[in-house]
Amino acid sequence: MTRTVFGLTALIFLSACGVDGEPLPVEPATKTGISISGRAEVGIAKR
Repeated sequence: MTRTVFGLTALIFLSACGVDGEPLPVEPATKTGISISGRAEVGIAKR
């Protein structure tokens, strides 16, 4: 029973793949002239 439910659920999710057509490439971001840089550290400091 569990296998059947799992199989049907997987079938439902996989059948929805590609419903809206072919995937479209991502458009490149426009250059704004602003740049952000920095440094971040995570950890525990010993005193």
